[in-house]
Amino acid sequence: MSNIDLEKLVQSQKANAQVMMTLVRTAFHGLEQLSALNLAASRELFNNGATGAQQLLAIRDPKQIGDVASALAKPNVEKLMEYSRSLYELTANMQREITSVMESQYNSLRHDTAGLVEKAGSLSPISSDVFGAAMKQMMGSSTAAFENISQMAKQLSDMVDSNVKAATNATTQAAAALTGKK
Repeated sequence: MSNIDLEKLVQSQKANAQVMMTLVRTAFHGLEQLSALNLAASRELFNNGATGAQQLLAIRDPKQIGDVASALAKPNVEKLMEYSRSLYELTANMQREITSVMESQYNSLRHDTAGLVEKAGSLSPISSDVFGAAMKQMMGSSTAAFENISQMAKQLSDMVDSNVKAATNATTQAAAALTGKK
């Protein structure tokens, strides 16, 4: 009774495999960038710690400890803020890439489903009105829900972005105020 189009099935499976490969590549690329970021930050932390320890050990006058500690603290706070910004940018870029792939996949699914509804309607005109109306209603609701979720995710991302920027500015100003005191 059902007529399966094997060519369309193969094409669909290839498209699904391509989407999965794109998502896996995106994840691996993000993990590679995260590893590089963490390795660079660890190296910098170690080098700064060793240099700072040498500077503190070289102090002969106890009155200089505060000045040296302040001088050491400011670059470390700046490095921490730079690391936080880089980490945020990395996660935001990964989110954008994954969202783009998922939106493309959803749009393709929606298009294929609309074609299936039309094909089903032409094969069985007796029940097609009810089935077609139900499927169109379901796709309309699904599209509205997907768009709402996408909009909420964008608003959340924008809100997090502004909060990260505000926290970065506040921390930088606080660090500058602390290291500026003598």
